[in-house]
Amino acid sequence: MTINFCTLFDSKFLPQGLALYRSLEKYCPDFHLYIFAFDQTTVDIVKKLDLPKATVVTVAEFENPELIKVRAGRTAREYYWTCTPAIILYSLRHFNLDMCTYVDADMLFFDSPKVLLDELGKGSILITGHRYDPGHDKSYKLGKYCVQFNSFKNNDDGMKALTWWYERCLEWCYARVEDGKFGDQKYLDDWPQRFSGVHELWHLGGGVAPWNAGQYDFDGRNGKTWLKETGTGKEFPLIFYHFHQTKLYKIAGHIRIKSGYQAINQKTDLRTLVYQEYERAISNALTSLNKLGFTPTFTGTADYFARSLRESLPSWLKRPVKKLIR
Repeated sequence: MTINFCTLFDSKFLPQGLALYRSLEKYCPDFHLYIFAFDQTTVDIVKKLDLPKATVVTVAEFENPELIKVRAGRTAREYYWTCTPAIILYSLRHFNLDMCTYVDADMLFFDSPKVLLDELGKGSILITGHRYDPGHDKSYKLGKYCVQFNSFKNNDDGMKALTWWYERCLEWCYARVEDGKFGDQKYLDDWPQRFSGVHELWHLGGGVAPWNAGQYDFDGRNGKTWLKETGTGKEFPLIFYHFHQTKLYKIAGHIRIKSGYQAINQKTDLRTLVYQEYERAISNALTSLNKLGFTPTFTGTADYFARSLRESLPSWLKRPVKKLIR
């Protein structure tokens, strides 16, 4: 059975979006990705790529009067967040899908997502916890759950929650903490109590990200990336990694990436097994995109070397040097 996904991005995230698609192509033989393209460059390039398991949806196709009304009062990022439940609704209704899973464009799959979706069983809604590193829990501020891998069935329970979320995002969806809200994300906090059919993903290999990677050891075995939870010793395969706040550089002709989370750049096992794999995925995506005349915007080399310098310093020097070379 075809597994349906949807995502949204503009041309700033074209390399990431293509890398995401290629990873699904590698690990999920029967899938379809609905790409909601938020500028004309993305529409044109993705259509030229002629991806056999993707459908491009333009803003003009899915945007409705309710979305148009709130767009002017929100930043681009806030509007993209506002549109997240809208694109899932559109995918389910317009393409008559039984189920659809939203995925962030800056994710990469390292194994089949089927094991994650199988958890849902007879449930209707799949949500993913942040699982913050101990001592760095921001769930009170940013939300217990992360909008990164969220599944909805096209049934009464799924559509009820999705419609409620869509309506709340129309009312308020901003990049600030206010009255217990943050973006599109904190609305999910009480879903297990508010709605029927909600399942919180338990597989730790789904939802690995900079905010929780510090509690795992990474190891490559038998062609897979394995993680071990340092507190329990529990081992599991990495299914997907969310490359949140990752900057893209071109250094001496090579693609390099760095996380906005400094501790992540210093974690050697993670850097080697996960971030270098993402560098290869982005590099391969850019090879395809460059042939179509697409030129990405890289972060400046000075930023790359400044970050590298900070990472090499002893901890007591990091903060004053960060202020000095910011």
